[in-house]
This record gives sequence, structure tokens and C-alpha cells, in this order.
Amino acid sequence: MHVTAVTPLAAESGPPIFQWRWVDRNADAIVQRFVEHISLTGAALGVGLVVSVGLAVLSLRYRWSYPVILGTAGALYVIPSLGAFAVLVPFFGLTFLTAMIPLATYTLLILVRNIVTGVDQVPNEVREAAVGMGYTRGRLLWQIELPLALPVVIAGLRVAAVTTIGLVTVTSMLGLGGLGYFIRAGIQTATPNPTEIIVGMALSVVLAVAVDLVLWLGERVLAPWSRKVRAR
Repeated sequence: MHVTAVTPLAAESGPPIFQWRWVDRNADAIVQRFVEHISLTGAALGVGLVVSVGLAVLSLRYRWSYPVILGTAGALYVIPSLGAFAVLVPFFGLTFLTAMIPLATYTLLILVRNIVTGVDQVPNEVREAAVGMGYTRGRLLWQIELPLALPVVIAGLRVAAVTTIGLVTVTSMLGLGGLGYFIRAGIQTATPNPTEIIVGMALSVVLAVAVDLVLWLGERVLAPWSRKVRAR
């Protein structure tokens, strides 16, 4: 009797690493988490920028406060993200605010330093010319120094944006949404789902690249003179 051997190929080959069917079935959830990620990033950057401008103005007005502000921002920056989120949960619960506060805090060191550095790099002859035209100290800062410091400020904002987008993925560990939800879900299931992990990671990278590109283009539009300076 002739016996045909059965190869174990079919049994050994598991599901594909990436399943488009899963993406199609979960398209609405992917869009929702993507919007949550953008919302958290935008809110953190917006609040961080407003607070940083205030702290930078204070630092420029009272130079002795700059090391104190920078040191405090640096101390807050090194706090582990999960620890920062966990500390706020008893006060605000698992809410948008709980995630946004630490995320905004992490932007302060980068933004304050870049704003002050950008203003300090404004040529003295420009300040002297503005003062000679009757500019007050406050008007000089808001109408001359800060606009000229815009390229350095946007450079800091680009770094802060990419950093924040990466940190938002951590908020999913507390059930606060964002693209990190898919990374956590893909790992914690009984059978790890690589498709979920890839979707979460890939969209986070795409978002970071897109935001960085938008800010870069914004700098070229808002500060066209910076291109001429670099070309020299």
C-alpha cells in the first residue's frame, strides 16, 4: 500500500504579520485613536507654548530667574512619564486633563530655552535702531525681538512636537487613548496581534513626520529671511 506523506507546511504557517482585513474592520477605531492622538498633542503643545512664552518673557525681564526657571523645567522633564500620569490620576481621574498636564510640562524645557536663545541672538544694532525709533521695551520684545527669534522658536517647537507625539503613546497605559492603544492591545492579547502594533507605531511615525514637515513649512512662510541667512 502506498502512503502519501503529509507535509506540515500548512500547520506551521501562521497568520500573516500584517492583515489588511483587520485594518478594514477597525477603520473607525483607527480614525478615533488618531484624532485623540492629534488632540492630546495639539493641546499639550498649545498650553506648553503659552506657558513657555510667559516664562521666557519673565526670564528676559529678570535675568536672575532664568537659571531657576530652566532648572525647574529640567527637573520636571526628567520625571518618568508613567509616574507623572499616575500621580495626577487620583486628582483628575482618567481624563484628557490628566494626560495633557504632564505632556505640556515636558515641552517647557525645550521651548523656554529656545525662545530665550532666539531673542538673545537678535543683533544689538537692530535693538538700538528700534529704540532710536521710539520703541518701548515691551513693544521692542513683541514686535521686533520675538518675530526675529521665530526660526529658533519653531525649531524648538518641532523638537517638542515630535517628543510629545512619542509620549502620547504612553498615555494608553492608563487607558487615555491615542495610537498607543493599539500597541498596548496588540501586546496584551492572549495571542499578540502584530497588525495592531504595526498600525499604532506606523501612524505615530507618520504623524510625527507630518507635524514636523508642517512646522518646517510654517517657518519658511513666517520667517522667509531665515533662508537667506542660512544661504550666506
